[in-house]
Amino acid sequence: MANRRSRGAPNGDFSYVSRVVKYTLFLFNMIFWVIALVMVAIGVYARVSKHAETAMACLAVDPAMLLMAVGVLMFLITFCGCVGSLRENICLLQIFCVFLILIFLLQLAAGILGFIFSDKARAKVTELITDAVIHYRDDLDLQNLIDYGQREFGCCGGTAFTDWQHNMYFNCTPENLSRERCSVPYSCCLISKDEAVINTMCGSGLQLQNFLEAAEVIHTNGCIDKLVDWIHSNLFLLGGVALGLAVPQLVGIMLSQILINQIREQIDLQNYNHRHQSDPWR
Repeated sequence: MANRRSRGAPNGDFSYVSRVVKYTLFLFNMIFWVIALVMVAIGVYARVSKHAETAMACLAVDPAMLLMAVGVLMFLITFCGCVGSLRENICLLQIFCVFLILIFLLQLAAGILGFIFSDKARAKVTELITDAVIHYRDDLDLQNLIDYGQREFGCCGGTAFTDWQHNMYFNCTPENLSRERCSVPYSCCLISKDEAVINTMCGSGLQLQNFLEAAEVIHTNGCIDKLVDWIHSNLFLLGGVALGLAVPQLVGIMLSQILINQIREQIDLQNYNHRHQSDPWR
């Protein structure tokens, strides 16, 4: 009997599933599940609160759509983790673990490819920013995002302030009857911190001026160069953010694998007990 127990027949009352691992994984997923619900709710509210003609415009760069997409994906993954850990369901836990591994590998691959193919990544970013400039007035969320970026980085347009020529409201074509013709958004302007009231028409007509003249009133450098400079000067901060995103994923992968192994061991124990329940030597 001693030999039989040493080969894997422990006491039938023993459970391999740790409650600490089980409920830690459940709470871990519950927190991110609630965050996902909040993200989806904010995205839906931002989307439906727009005008009907705006609702179909520029989907590729709509922050509300991006927020909803990330929220729905996070909701589905964490739902599998919550139910899988609470019900000790190996299938759901494996789905949860596989998705986390895929997301982690995609993030890692994106970082490596972005570093190796930095020129192509820069070209893609330029394309996205140019597209965002074109649709500046089509989406209030996108407009606020561009204005925030131009103010924080002290820049204007993608490569230069003349990029606003691509926008139908700001271009200098004779067909443009907009009051903003040949202008740039006020977020491009050199605004003093002492100014109590912001002149939103400070960028009026500045596309007709050369760089030196315009530089006295607005930021003439594009946001792409400013963004690249900011990345180079904040590599440690970006590394910390990347690590902060990776740690929860790695913790989730580790806990789910531990729980899966414990559930399997518990199933093996139950099967062993079932096969030997009538064994007189047990």
